Amino acid sequence: MVILDEPFASRPLLDWLQASQHPVLDNAFARHEMEQGTMRLNLVGEAEALQRIDAHERVYTCSENALAWITERSANTGLVQAIRMFKDKGAMRERLSRLNEGFYFQRVSRSALGSIDAHTLPLPVVLKPNVGFCSMGVAVIESPDAWDEAVKDIERHEDAWHDMYPESVVGLEDYLIEGYIDGPEYALDAYFDEEGCPHILNIWRHDFAGAEDTSDRLYVSSAQIVDETHDAFLAWLAQVNAIVGATGFCVHVELRRTDAGIVPIEFNPLRFAGLGGTDMSYYGCGYRTYECYLEDLPLSIRDVWQAHPTDAYSMSLLGDAGSGTFDYEAFAAQFSCVLKLVRFDVKKTGSYGFLFLRTPADDDTERELVLHADLQRFLL
Repeated sequence: MVILDEPFASRPLLDWLQASQHPVLDNAFARHEMEQGTMRLNLVGEAEALQRIDAHERVYTCSENALAWITERSANTGLVQAIRMFKDKGAMRERLSRLNEGFYFQRVSRSALGSIDAHTLPLPVVLKPNVGFCSMGVAVIESPDAWDEAVKDIERHEDAWHDMYPESVVGLEDYLIEGYIDGPEYALDAYFDEEGCPHILNIWRHDFAGAEDTSDRLYVSSAQIVDETHDAFLAWLAQVNAIVGATGFCVHVELRRTDAGIVPIEFNPLRFAGLGGTDMSYYGCGYRTYECYLEDLPLSIRDVWQAHPTDAYSMSLLGDAGSGTFDYEAFAAQFSCVLKLVRFDVKKTGSYGFLFLRTPADDDTERELVLHADLQRFLL
């Protein structure tokens, strides 16, 4: 069962839904996409969709906007509980605390942020919405002055975040303060099958321009990255699900790998990398993650990626949106092998688009160019 919703559904997903005729909830967004793309989707009404979901059919959505529709209507208590636990970062920290004993975190209301004395915090810390998406409202705090600036930044932008996403996707009334995790960051597209066993469909290393960078500017994968991390991440996901008990459930995970072990950053339920980011596997290696999950197709990503030993594949969310028209052609001309440059409606997503790039695995020149690019230079 697939639920499409604002703000974006990728072309590879829509093409597969038309070809496979996999059931899609009949809602305004799905009808709009079908009409705009002159395609034929297998739309099913709410009653049938809920019947499928309550019968434990696997569910996938391209947008967390759909989560509230499920949690408010479905009688599938296991699914609803898993959605709520994974989406609530504080609840996730509490539930999985035995895996990271001694890790500092606390919840705080939005109204209390301005009254917190940052000198009492175990700096550095990370401040972020307890319910969030796409790094909105996330800040690395290394000093009391940085805390004050982060609170001011929330004040400046929270109305715009509310305009783009509902409270169930970006909740701005409750925040989480947690210890800064030192170590490389990764992102996974994964799912738990009907026996609760984990399967990984994508692994990226999330690269940053500096210590205070919290953007989604650069995620990179390669045969080496997959080979070096796959087994450890699979074992950790099994530990997580021994506590959570999710079945027939997909999730996008962000984590850091430290000397003390793996520490989760967040889990994003019933979807893979957002805004079509999961399609890196399709553009790079020819497989669709959502098809593998929904159709229960066996896939060894280690074997798939070993067929591309000299290449690295990157996805880059082109955020930092400003006023003006973005010159996509000029931006893309800087790179030798653009697999796809997807254009977004800036007003709906807060980003210009997604860049999918192939580069030599042993040469990070173009990846560094992406990471440090000043996108304002490309505004017309």
